[in-house]
Amino acid sequence: MSRTTNQTVRVNDADLYVEIHGAGEPLLLLHGFTGSSQDWIHAGRELLAEHFELIAVDARGHGRSTNPRATLTHRQCASDTVALLDQLGIARCKAIGMSFGGNILLHVATQHPNRIGAMVIVSATPYFPLQARNIMAALAVEAQPPEAWEAMRARHHLGDEQIRALFAQQHAFKDSYDDMNLTPPELARIRARTLIVQGDRDPLYPLELSVDMYRSVPNAELSVVPNAGHGPIFVQHAESFARTAIEFLRRA
Repeated sequence: MSRTTNQTVRVNDADLYVEIHGAGEPLLLLHGFTGSSQDWIHAGRELLAEHFELIAVDARGHGRSTNPRATLTHRQCASDTVALLDQLGIARCKAIGMSFGGNILLHVATQHPNRIGAMVIVSATPYFPLQARNIMAALAVEAQPPEAWEAMRARHHLGDEQIRALFAQQHAFKDSYDDMNLTPPELARIRARTLIVQGDRDPLYPLELSVDMYRSVPNAELSVVPNAGHGPIFVQHAESFARTAIEFLRRA
């Protein structure tokens, strides 16, 4: 098992927690919303670390990372990501992003096409469709059951106010129309070789959105996971996903 090191890096107005695992070519790992860098343990991290130096980040407001702002956007996290790569002295890297993390990578790859050489985006979307907004609308803070709080406390270490802010932001995404609104011409600016992964039973984002991205992003490939929902990279899917990602990223 490879050694893990961690550090906290000041980026823009936030302190981002970063874990570095493995050795080799840098591979940036961006987790999903309300997730953390620890999620990759359950998504084939050890297999990935046999081929890459993994840079797993807690996005602002998640895990051990701070967020002094009242809100959180994918666009801000994309700015944080580019600034973090600058701080780490990484001019260009490969990346995997899950859901929220995939959306962040779409922003990075459209705004800074030369920074990402190849990427795997899982359960990502160019915009929030109605079915996702309806689910977000049902995620109010006061509606969260005790087991949801318990799961969040295991991931996020800066207190209940941090968790309350994440629940509130998740709910507020239902009214966000600017932050995630990537058009086909914008997606066409992406230079990174891109693997788009999605489950065909995703309750948030219909498969057609991934097909549309596949058609808009140059040098894109599409991998559909049968009978899988949102985030088909964990637990029983972990080894298969990791091997697929490694094969694609090494070939890219």
